Amino acid sequence: MRSEPQPSEYRADTAITQLTDWIAAPVEAADFPQTQVRFRNNRWAATVGLDHFSDADWAKHFGRFEPLEGNLPHPLALAYHGHQFRVYNPEIGDGRGFLFAQMRDGDGRLMDLGTKGSGQTPFSRAGDGRLTLKGGVREILATEMLEALGVNTSKTFSIIETGEQLTRQDEPSPARSAVMVRLSNSHIRIGTFQRLLAIEERDQMAQLVDYCLKQFPGPMPPEDAPGRDEPAVILLHQVVERMADLAASYMVAGFVHGVLNTDNMNITGESFDYGPWRWLPTWDPGFTAAYFDHSGLYAFGRQPEALHWNCGQLAVALRMLTDSEPLVAAMNRFGELYMAAISRRWCWRLGIEPLGSDADTALVGVCEQYMREHKMGPDAFFFTHRGGRGDPSGPLGDALTAYTPTDSSHNYWADEAPQSMLIEEVEAIWSAIADNDDWSPLYAKVDQLRRMGQAHGEPPEPRGHAKTT
Repeated sequence: MRSEPQPSEYRADTAITQLTDWIAAPVEAADFPQTQVRFRNNRWAATVGLDHFSDADWAKHFGRFEPLEGNLPHPLALAYHGHQFRVYNPEIGDGRGFLFAQMRDGDGRLMDLGTKGSGQTPFSRAGDGRLTLKGGVREILATEMLEALGVNTSKTFSIIETGEQLTRQDEPSPARSAVMVRLSNSHIRIGTFQRLLAIEERDQMAQLVDYCLKQFPGPMPPEDAPGRDEPAVILLHQVVERMADLAASYMVAGFVHGVLNTDNMNITGESFDYGPWRWLPTWDPGFTAAYFDHSGLYAFGRQPEALHWNCGQLAVALRMLTDSEPLVAAMNRFGELYMAAISRRWCWRLGIEPLGSDADTALVGVCEQYMREHKMGPDAFFFTHRGGRGDPSGPLGDALTAYTPTDSSHNYWADEAPQSMLIEEVEAIWSAIADNDDWSPLYAKVDQLRRMGQAHGEPPEPRGHAKTT
């Protein structure tokens, strides 16, 4: 079974201050009319020693942003550039968020508390720096569902309603406002490196590489990899491994992020910053989440390509520090790593022991064909056929006979239907809040998703994820 996040003492560690002269601007949070606690993620707060706060203390620190003990004296708006739908934009940065605090969890990992909707910064441009309450609710649902499906994701740590009325073009206005805090292993983006390339800061690039290798360690490149002892090469190999696994996890979850820009990709391989996300109603590689993605650049089936392309932009930036050959060699590993991750994660969600051979790859193809023919979504498919149960016939049944089921004893697997996160349910949960200020459907859904996560158990651990120290 999946182990619960483990409690730990609070241990502030502001490692980012090594870089703050050039990576961020100190800012102040907005002064909100109210700070009403709507969601606090106590099980993840316990991992960084912050679950003991009263609601008043919670609002003080995560709504008013009074500094945590021994932590950053001022929030930091991080500077970065990025490709947005393959168009380079040097005017990004944290426009409605900041890094609020850093601390170690019980495993020794450096963890960030970052915000969304906390006010304007030097990078806001024409934006108001705010977040709608609906956007915060959607972030809770996305992160809880992804976590339950084994995706390496940021955690929605806190949602506080702030009492402002916002005007938005893409949802009914005036809209209720909120400020969100997320817990992540890192907020260092591919776009952070792109900015240093653009302003030709080689020394800062080398410092950033060293920081990432020290704070987010991972495995060394393969023995035969060219340049395997060079810091920039080591980092790219680690990021390629993490991104290949992230891409596979999206596909197995049936999830469409919607905005896979380089400023939304961090070097720890965590999924974060959820805007126009969707889950597949049926298996459809062409399904898109963002209404403005007219070309289908970030369609469901193109997400592995998008993450590989983003890794390429990191390689371009790291070319400032090393030759092309070892970076190209690292990039060329993506396809093989992705296919291995797909097989590993597919068998995990299907509740079978992987064979570790071409049979696993073939099984994935058979399952995809089955979903297309039966107009079936991945949630229903994996639930119905977990461990070879159900009554699969034809190629699917033949393929599953070679596999040994894993533990499916959790009572979740006896439910009439699986948990899912289709847009109709998302809108219904929001409508209860918008129309009646009824939060019970949201809290109930979070409980149900966490139960599903327990039933799935620990996801398979990829080599390239950040290790503990």
